[in-house]
Amino acid sequence: MPQVRVITDDGEQFGVMDTRDAVRLARERGMDLVEVAPNAEPPVCKIVDFGKFQYEAKKKANEAKKKQVVITVKEIKFRPGTDEHDYSYRMKRAREWLQEGDKVKATIWFRGREMTHRELGARILEKLEKDLVDVGDVEMRPRMEGNQMFTIFGPKRHKKAEGSKQEADGRRREAAGAKPEAQARPQAAGDSNQEPSPS
Repeated sequence: MPQVRVITDDGEQFGVMDTRDAVRLARERGMDLVEVAPNAEPPVCKIVDFGKFQYEAKKKANEAKKKQVVITVKEIKFRPGTDEHDYSYRMKRAREWLQEGDKVKATIWFRGREMTHRELGARILEKLEKDLVDVGDVEMRPRMEGNQMFTIFGPKRHKKAEGSKQEADGRRREAAGAKPEAQARPQAAGDSNQEPSPS
């Protein structure tokens, strides 16, 4: 590239310069010339300490990675004739994955004449939904695609039930209200038993 737009790390503008002049200027300052916007016209270069530039770029990438939430979709497969033991094993695996925060795709594979008995596959997925109701929500209802029927479960979002919180608050209020009454009764009884003071 014959020319580049040059800026420094603190935003000082040198404008458009011949590339050789820009490299010389960076060397005079004991720094490096780093291309930061190659698609600009002309390309933009920064005069920076390259080691520091790399470190900061890596730090930003790590911070962005920490904020990123990765959700994977794991799959369990059934056949229309899957027996109870195999079903239980796969259901437990799906439960574990949902508790770990992953999504689960449950697939029923049909072969040949099994396609005429789709209701068997639907029953398995229905049972699975009931068995996972406490840890997962259905994100996609059962649907057919080619020779397979599938549904997708997502981890259940745990929310504190407002009702139970209100009940607890109500119980606290009742207990607080009951104490003064309990204290008042013995006092009243004590007052009635007191002998009149001599005048």
